[in-house]
Amino acid sequence: MADDKKEQSQEKRENLKEFGQITFSRNIHLLSVIGEIEGHECLPANSKTTKYEHVLPQLAAIEENKDIKGLLVLLNTVGGDVEAGLAIAEMIASISKPKVSLVLGGSHSIGIPIAVASDYSFIVKTGTMVIHPVRMSGTVIGAPQTYDYFQQMQDRILSFISEHSHTSMERLEELMLDTGMLTKDLGTILVGEAAVKEGLIDEVGGISQAVGKLYQMLGEI
Repeated sequence: MADDKKEQSQEKRENLKEFGQITFSRNIHLLSVIGEIEGHECLPANSKTTKYEHVLPQLAAIEENKDIKGLLVLLNTVGGDVEAGLAIAEMIASISKPKVSLVLGGSHSIGIPIAVASDYSFIVKTGTMVIHPVRMSGTVIGAPQTYDYFQQMQDRILSFISEHSHTSMERLEELMLDTGMLTKDLGTILVGEAAVKEGLIDEVGGISQAVGKLYQMLGEI
């Protein structure tokens, strides 16, 4: 019995160290999305990353594990790979258990779909969300098909955000293509209450409000 508890404690420490994940005593699973969301290509070793190949199996296990009652997602991310970010967002949205997200620091770019994928979302007063057009690195073919592909990617992102928040596609496009805020780019920065007013996030609050909301959804308050 003592050996089993020791192994479970060691496993929790490893999950927290390697994946930023832990299960609270009341069977709430914590998932942290930090740094840059890594896709099919590995980022430099000195970069803080969230690896989708780690997150997706964990989310599938949360759905399957009857002992886990809810999910709390903490975000402080600059964005990253579009396909990986959308995959994580779709997985979170499709989990049948109560889910609450909390934006700390920032949830930029493809981090926005992840933030809104939960059943209820919070952002701290100083938290930021940056909406901007899709960027592409590497060789880009100057052909109409390339621009069509860019538009398809943007439509996928905006439609997901619109379906899981209180913001319309039209308003999201306006924010994405704004030329008056970012000096070297298109887009909009929303800070705390502004993200709530735009309908992206449900409420301004911190960890106590997020955990309290999750317990309320579980019927434990």
